[in-house]
Amino acid sequence: MRALRIMGLTAFLAVFLTGPALAAEAPVGLGTAGGYAVLAYSTVTNTGPTTITGDVGLHPGSAVTGFGSVTLHGTQHVADAAALQAKNDLVTAYNSAAGRTPTTVGTELGGHTFTAGVYNTQNGKLGLTGVVTLDAQGDPNAVFIFQAASTLTTASGSSVALANATQACNVFWKVTSSATLGTSSAFAGNILALASITLTTGARLTGSALAQTGAVTLDTNVITRAVCSTSGGAQPPAGTTPVPGGVLPPTTGGTPPPTSTSGSGDSGSGPGAALMVLIAGLAAAAAFVTVRRLDTIRR
Repeated sequence: MRALRIMGLTAFLAVFLTGPALAAEAPVGLGTAGGYAVLAYSTVTNTGPTTITGDVGLHPGSAVTGFGSVTLHGTQHVADAAALQAKNDLVTAYNSAAGRTPTTVGTELGGHTFTAGVYNTQNGKLGLTGVVTLDAQGDPNAVFIFQAASTLTTASGSSVALANATQACNVFWKVTSSATLGTSSAFAGNILALASITLTTGARLTGSALAQTGAVTLDTNVITRAVCSTSGGAQPPAGTTPVPGGVLPPTTGGTPPPTSTSGSGDSGSGPGAALMVLIAGLAAAAAFVTVRRLDTIRR
């Protein structure tokens, strides 16, 4: 009888001790900054034909140049109250992303597949050559946060692939210095840079370029503010060809990142994991009740 009690108590505790590790990472709240495709502190400069879907904001600077060749599907807010509020909300979002507990991974992201979680790099830099795949494992609410203690730099022709219900609106890149997207690259997610952001010739972004204390520099780009789909469909990165369902398949040969013991990089944070916890909880409760009944009968 004592053995049964121990088994029931062990199962019960196992559910509650493992439950927090499976908790999903909360998204970074952008506030009003979430309505902007481009937001900068000092200047916004463009060269060549650029298309922007989403608002463009600048504060406290007032120099928006080269926009005669920009097709803007949104509103400009230059040194006004709306831009100021968005900048304040950006500071809050940046601090939120910076405060998450990460799993440490290598500097080069290309060729790897990441599940939902928070990641930083060994030497503070983030680099991308080739393709990095973000795999939500069927959970459209899966959140990905990458922290760079210095720079984010992507190579020419590189891309971010969104797989298995990953949405660009739930991808965040916190950059302590500056971010540069390479020529003809296709990037996805919201870039929260402390300093400046540069999109070189032909770079495409599904997400937002949000620079807290510097400039945003554009050159013949396509920027589409990421909007979460209520149907849970993933948004592929700009400039890529989506497969049926709007999901890009994972690349082959990628190496999964280490799993965080805190649950930040835990690949079991989707709905399937939650269902497992629920089933395990019910089983543990049933075992506990059975033990108590047997104990009562014995007495």
